[in-house]
Amino acid sequence: MKMGPRYKMPFKRRFEGKTDYKKRLGLLLSGKPRLVIRTSLKHTQAQVVKYETEGDKTLISADTQELKKMGWKHSTSNIPAAYLTGLLIGKKAKKKKVKEVVVDFGPQRVVKGSRLFATVKGAMEAGLNISCPEEVIPKEERLKGGHIVKYSEGKDVPKNQFSKVKPKNLEKDFEKIKNKIMKD
Repeated sequence: MKMGPRYKMPFKRRFEGKTDYKKRLGLLLSGKPRLVIRTSLKHTQAQVVKYETEGDKTLISADTQELKKMGWKHSTSNIPAAYLTGLLIGKKAKKKKVKEVVVDFGPQRVVKGSRLFATVKGAMEAGLNISCPEEVIPKEERLKGGHIVKYSEGKDVPKNQFSKVKPKNLEKDFEKIKNKIMKD
Protein backbone atom coordinates (compact mmCIF):
# COMPACT_ATOMS: atom_id res chain seq x y z
CA MET A 1 0.00 0.00 0.00
CA LYS A 2 1.31 3.48 -0.84
CA MET A 3 2.23 5.47 2.22
CA GLY A 4 4.31 8.39 0.92
CA PRO A 5 3.73 11.96 2.16
CA ARG A 6 1.96 12.97 -1.06
CA TYR A 7 -0.34 9.94 -1.29
CA LYS A 8 -4.00 10.69 -0.66
CA MET A 9 -6.24 7.75 0.25
CA PRO A 10 -9.46 7.76 -1.87
CA PHE A 11 -12.87 7.89 -0.22
CA LYS A 12 -13.90 4.50 1.11
CA ARG A 13 -17.06 4.22 -1.05
CA ARG A 14 -15.10 5.22 -4.17
CA PHE A 15 -12.40 2.67 -3.34
CA GLU A 16 -15.08 -0.06 -2.98
CA GLY A 17 -16.69 0.99 -6.28
CA LYS A 18 -20.01 1.89 -4.63
CA THR A 19 -20.16 5.65 -5.32
CA ASP A 20 -19.17 7.83 -8.25
CA TYR A 21 -18.89 11.19 -6.48
CA LYS A 22 -18.63 13.21 -9.69
CA LYS A 23 -21.90 11.75 -11.01
CA ARG A 24 -23.54 12.15 -7.58
CA LEU A 25 -22.58 15.83 -7.43
CA GLY A 26 -24.19 16.40 -10.83
CA LEU A 27 -27.42 14.80 -9.63
CA LEU A 28 -27.45 16.78 -6.38
CA LEU A 29 -26.81 20.11 -8.12
CA SER A 30 -30.07 19.69 -10.03
CA GLY A 31 -31.88 20.41 -6.75
CA LYS A 32 -34.55 17.80 -7.53
CA PRO A 33 -35.28 14.62 -5.60
CA ARG A 34 -33.66 11.49 -7.05
CA LEU A 35 -35.46 8.38 -8.21
CA VAL A 36 -32.97 5.74 -7.07
CA ILE A 37 -33.46 2.39 -8.84
CA ARG A 38 -31.59 -0.74 -7.82
CA THR A 39 -32.02 -4.25 -9.20
CA SER A 40 -30.95 -7.61 -7.83
CA LEU A 41 -31.33 -11.05 -9.30
CA LYS A 42 -34.82 -11.40 -7.81
CA HIS A 43 -36.19 -7.91 -7.17
CA THR A 44 -36.32 -4.28 -8.26
CA GLN A 45 -36.33 -1.51 -5.67
CA ALA A 46 -37.18 2.14 -6.26
CA GLN A 47 -36.90 5.06 -3.84
CA VAL A 48 -37.45 8.78 -4.05
CA VAL A 49 -34.58 10.32 -2.09
CA LYS A 50 -34.02 13.95 -1.15
CA TYR A 51 -30.61 15.37 -0.29
CA GLU A 52 -30.20 17.02 3.11
CA THR A 53 -27.00 18.21 4.77
CA GLU A 54 -27.32 15.63 7.57
CA GLY A 55 -27.68 12.86 4.96
CA ASP A 56 -30.06 11.65 2.27
CA LYS A 57 -33.69 11.27 3.34
CA THR A 58 -35.87 8.59 1.75
CA LEU A 59 -39.32 10.06 1.02
CA ILE A 60 -40.99 7.09 -0.67
CA SER A 61 -40.06 3.49 -1.32
CA ALA A 62 -41.47 0.68 -3.48
CA ASP A 63 -40.34 -2.87 -4.13
CA THR A 64 -41.43 -5.76 -6.32
CA GLN A 65 -42.28 -7.64 -3.12
CA GLU A 66 -45.22 -5.25 -2.67
CA LEU A 67 -46.64 -6.63 -5.91
CA LYS A 68 -46.94 -10.07 -4.28
CA LYS A 69 -49.23 -8.51 -1.65
CA MET A 70 -51.37 -7.08 -4.45
CA GLY A 71 -51.81 -10.49 -6.10
CA TRP A 72 -48.83 -10.78 -8.47
CA LYS A 73 -48.12 -14.52 -8.87
CA HIS A 74 -45.28 -14.34 -11.38
CA SER A 75 -41.57 -13.67 -11.12
CA THR A 76 -40.45 -10.39 -9.54
CA SER A 77 -37.24 -10.33 -11.56
CA ASN A 78 -38.70 -9.50 -14.98
CA ILE A 79 -39.56 -6.39 -16.99
CA PRO A 80 -43.34 -6.38 -16.26
CA ALA A 81 -42.67 -6.51 -12.49
CA ALA A 82 -40.14 -3.66 -12.79
CA TYR A 83 -42.66 -1.58 -14.78
CA LEU A 84 -45.36 -2.14 -12.14
CA THR A 85 -42.89 -1.14 -9.41
CA GLY A 86 -42.23 2.11 -11.30
CA LEU A 87 -45.97 2.68 -11.56
CA LEU A 88 -46.30 2.07 -7.82
CA ILE A 89 -43.49 4.48 -6.87
CA GLY A 90 -44.93 7.10 -9.24
CA LYS A 91 -48.38 6.91 -7.65
CA LYS A 92 -46.89 7.13 -4.15
CA ALA A 93 -44.78 10.13 -5.21
CA LYS A 94 -47.83 11.96 -6.61
CA LYS A 95 -49.60 11.48 -3.25
CA LYS A 96 -46.58 13.09 -1.51
CA LYS A 97 -46.69 16.01 -4.00
CA VAL A 98 -43.44 15.05 -5.76
CA LYS A 99 -43.75 16.09 -9.40
CA GLU A 100 -40.26 15.98 -10.89
CA VAL A 101 -37.26 13.74 -10.23
CA VAL A 102 -33.88 12.88 -11.73
CA VAL A 103 -32.99 9.22 -12.19
CA ASP A 104 -30.08 7.74 -10.25
CA PHE A 105 -29.02 4.29 -11.52
CA GLY A 106 -25.92 4.18 -9.32
CA PRO A 107 -23.06 1.82 -10.20
CA GLN A 108 -25.26 -0.58 -12.18
CA ARG A 109 -24.68 -1.26 -15.86
CA VAL A 110 -27.24 0.72 -17.85
CA VAL A 111 -28.60 -1.20 -20.85
CA LYS A 112 -31.36 0.08 -23.11
CA GLY A 113 -34.63 -1.83 -22.76
CA SER A 114 -33.68 -3.21 -19.33
CA ARG A 115 -35.59 -3.41 -16.05
CA LEU A 116 -34.12 -0.05 -15.06
CA PHE A 117 -35.84 1.71 -17.95
CA ALA A 118 -39.04 -0.29 -17.45
CA THR A 119 -39.17 1.17 -13.93
CA VAL A 120 -38.59 4.67 -15.31
CA LYS A 121 -41.41 4.17 -17.86
CA GLY A 122 -43.79 3.09 -15.08
CA ALA A 123 -42.94 6.17 -13.02
CA MET A 124 -43.43 8.41 -16.06
CA GLU A 125 -46.86 6.89 -16.80
CA ALA A 126 -47.86 7.41 -13.17
CA GLY A 127 -47.32 11.14 -13.65
CA LEU A 128 -43.74 11.90 -12.62
CA ASN A 129 -41.86 14.32 -14.85
CA ILE A 130 -38.65 12.51 -15.87
CA SER A 131 -36.34 13.33 -18.75
CA CYS A 132 -35.69 10.06 -20.60
CA PRO A 133 -35.23 9.35 -24.32
CA GLU A 134 -37.93 7.14 -25.85
CA GLU A 135 -35.50 4.77 -27.63
CA VAL A 136 -34.10 3.31 -24.37
CA ILE A 137 -37.51 2.33 -22.98
CA PRO A 138 -38.64 -1.29 -23.61
CA LYS A 139 -41.34 -1.86 -26.21
CA GLU A 140 -44.98 -2.19 -25.09
CA GLU A 141 -45.03 -5.96 -25.72
CA ARG A 142 -42.05 -6.44 -23.40
CA LEU A 143 -43.60 -4.22 -20.72
CA LYS A 144 -46.72 -6.42 -20.69
CA GLY A 145 -44.71 -9.67 -20.72
CA GLY A 146 -45.57 -10.87 -24.22
CA HIS A 147 -41.98 -11.95 -24.83
CA ILE A 148 -42.11 -14.22 -21.76
CA VAL A 149 -45.34 -15.87 -22.91
CA LYS A 150 -43.87 -16.47 -26.40
CA TYR A 151 -40.74 -18.00 -24.91
CA SER A 152 -42.71 -20.30 -22.58
CA GLU A 153 -44.67 -21.72 -25.54
CA GLY A 154 -41.51 -22.57 -27.50
CA LYS A 155 -40.12 -26.05 -28.10
CA ASP A 156 -36.67 -25.49 -26.59
CA VAL A 157 -37.88 -24.50 -23.12
CA PRO A 158 -36.60 -26.74 -20.29
CA LYS A 159 -39.44 -28.48 -18.42
CA ASN A 160 -38.53 -26.97 -15.05
CA GLN A 161 -38.05 -23.42 -16.40
CA PHE A 162 -41.50 -22.25 -15.28
CA SER A 163 -42.18 -24.71 -12.49
CA LYS A 164 -43.97 -22.34 -10.09
CA VAL A 165 -46.46 -20.46 -12.26
CA LYS A 166 -47.02 -20.90 -15.97
CA PRO A 167 -46.84 -17.49 -17.69
CA LYS A 168 -49.94 -18.07 -19.86
CA ASN A 169 -51.94 -15.62 -17.73
CA LEU A 170 -49.09 -13.13 -17.34
CA GLU A 171 -50.61 -10.43 -19.56
CA LYS A 172 -54.03 -10.70 -17.82
CA ASP A 173 -52.45 -10.55 -14.37
CA PHE A 174 -50.32 -7.60 -15.51
CA GLU A 175 -53.42 -5.61 -16.57
CA LYS A 176 -55.22 -6.53 -13.33
CA ILE A 177 -52.37 -5.29 -11.11
CA LYS A 178 -51.85 -2.20 -13.29
CA ASN A 179 -55.53 -1.24 -12.93
CA LYS A 180 -55.36 -1.86 -9.18
CA ILE A 181 -52.36 0.46 -8.82
CA MET A 182 -53.89 3.19 -11.02
CA LYS A 183 -57.16 3.04 -9.03
CA ASP A 184 -55.52 3.58 -5.63
